[in-house]
Amino acid sequence: MLMHKFKYVLIAVVLATAVSCQNQDDADIRSAPNVPEATVDQGLNEALAMEEMKSVMSAAADERGQTMDELTNARRRRFTREQNVFVRNAIAVNDLEDPTKANVTLPLFKGIGPSGNPTYYVLTETSSFIISKLLGVNYAPKLIHGRGSEGSQEVTIQRGFIKFRGDVDFSPVRRVEPGDGPFAFPPSVAEPGSIGDDEYSSLVVLPSGLVINAQIVANSTGKHDRIISIDIPRRRVTMELLDGFQGGDQFYYHLVTDATAAGPAAIELGTLAPRMAKLPAFGQSSLFENTTFIGFSPVTNGETGADNPERQSLSSTILDNDLDPINVFPFDPDNDQEFFNNYSPMWDAHLNMWTQEAIDAGLRRRITSFEDLTELVEAGYVTSFEGSPGSPNPFVANLNYSGAMINCPVIAQPFETEDNSQDGGFGNGF
Repeated sequence: MLMHKFKYVLIAVVLATAVSCQNQDDADIRSAPNVPEATVDQGLNEALAMEEMKSVMSAAADERGQTMDELTNARRRRFTREQNVFVRNAIAVNDLEDPTKANVTLPLFKGIGPSGNPTYYVLTETSSFIISKLLGVNYAPKLIHGRGSEGSQEVTIQRGFIKFRGDVDFSPVRRVEPGDGPFAFPPSVAEPGSIGDDEYSSLVVLPSGLVINAQIVANSTGKHDRIISIDIPRRRVTMELLDGFQGGDQFYYHLVTDATAAGPAAIELGTLAPRMAKLPAFGQSSLFENTTFIGFSPVTNGETGADNPERQSLSSTILDNDLDPINVFPFDPDNDQEFFNNYSPMWDAHLNMWTQEAIDAGLRRRITSFEDLTELVEAGYVTSFEGSPGSPNPFVANLNYSGAMINCPVIAQPFETEDNSQDGGFGNGF
């Protein structure tokens, strides 16, 4: 245990030296608790990972015309407890009290596309507890399970710039048309506004073995449909946030950057990234399964109408001018929990639908938590969407998985009324 603690202190000192004057609380890395280490084998060359991130940050500082101190201080924005911001490297969060306007401004990083042209990305998660802490991004240990799979993208670093193997075409025009059935979902037409090539995945593996969630949002072909504004000289981008429910609380704000299927990519204004469908493994979500994914549950046929206080569903997004579907999620990220941490930004969609009996009885309303969802399923009011091909997942109220994954980094959950942490990794099978 003493050697384990010394290892973490040493790594913290190395990175603190690399990035210079870090704030003391950011450099205060928590030692491992005296409990069994329920975490994945990182298989990581930690010293090389530190050098890689030092190189990336140094290049970013040079691009901005800043010193390393100026860059790291700018990335250490302090948000209020009420704002409850998880991705601490965010430059600003705005209008969090209004889901139709909420947005986040993130640092924008320059990379190199496969053809050698500039490409720009955001970074919201890493698989390393220490690096995530010191960069101010979400800690997502489950990303490690995607390394070595056909769904990942292995990259190199050239003079501090990530050299991507895959790229995104932002030139298509997004198009979504309501379906012909009793509800607008599934859509009759779903054409995403951006498409990744065969090599593109935002689950990016660095030579050290470090895994990061690096989502390309702009290049010479255009920009991501969720972008409100982009300032390439100042290296910042402002993107729309999507609302959701978790633990009984609304305002579970997240980004949608990529999706593995055309339907969710088009409906939620994401990039179609088919390669990521090869990540492991759909229909698995628990802490002890070797999966990159976590299950969540979009409502397919809930209430619609922009002014309806019970509005919630993919059908509503299609019919109500792209208003958020308000999906249901299991828990917050917990960036202070190194072990027994089940967070991932790669959300495995388990589509649910209200039964006709429930609709006829006037029982349709907003579903506000996994506990609420489970009770509705057990009561027979909600069931798996009839088009879902997968098997039941006990993590998500025994709903069938759809075979679609959406990359949704969680940014903030303001005005949270209760502790919605991961409960040690065991609650609801987590």
